[in-house]
Amino acid sequence: MARFLRRSLRRKKGAVRFGNTELDEFEPNALRYKPDHIETLCKSTKFSKKEIQLMYRGFKQECPSGTVNEETFKYIYSRFFPQGDSNAYAHHIFNTFDTDHTGTINFEEFVTALSALSRGDIYDKLRWAFSLYDVNGDGYITKEEMLDVVGSVYMLVGRRASPTGEDTTTKQHVDRIFQRMDINGDGVVTLEEFVELCSNDETIAQSLNLLDTCF
Repeated sequence: MARFLRRSLRRKKGAVRFGNTELDEFEPNALRYKPDHIETLCKSTKFSKKEIQLMYRGFKQECPSGTVNEETFKYIYSRFFPQGDSNAYAHHIFNTFDTDHTGTINFEEFVTALSALSRGDIYDKLRWAFSLYDVNGDGYITKEEMLDVVGSVYMLVGRRASPTGEDTTTKQHVDRIFQRMDINGDGVVTLEEFVELCSNDETIAQSLNLLDTCF
């Protein structure tokens, strides 16, 4: 879906209206989710008014109700990765986007995440990546959570990626990375540990580029 919306930024379309004073004309008789006023979104993200208008149009074309549930999100995601199994990875992405845990993603949640990933600095991107790996949202990454997410990435990209070097299995790859991230050896990785290692280790940073290609 993110790729679909990024393409929409390059389209020359008319204005899309937001809020009580700038509503678009999609499905006028249907119950719809109404996003925050466009100026609010401009302030909370790193997108311009025109970019948000174009992204909203693309979002509503895919999700006319103004929100997307997990089943629909997985379907949209699968269209961009037909060679792999995107189901597990799409589940993790959906949960990371659904910051209020309602079971649906609204436009604000989606554009906020997209802003961090496409326009954010290294800390913004690493903080978002940390939340992806922190599957249960408790503020720590366990080895099991990392294995779950990394495994879903390999399933997603199919034969295009696999553990490299001395790592012959996904588990060996995760064991090696986790040991380096768990700086104090307490069995979990904190946001601070995650950011510190990823910011200073080129190998880890290159590994994160794989995640970017999957979004």
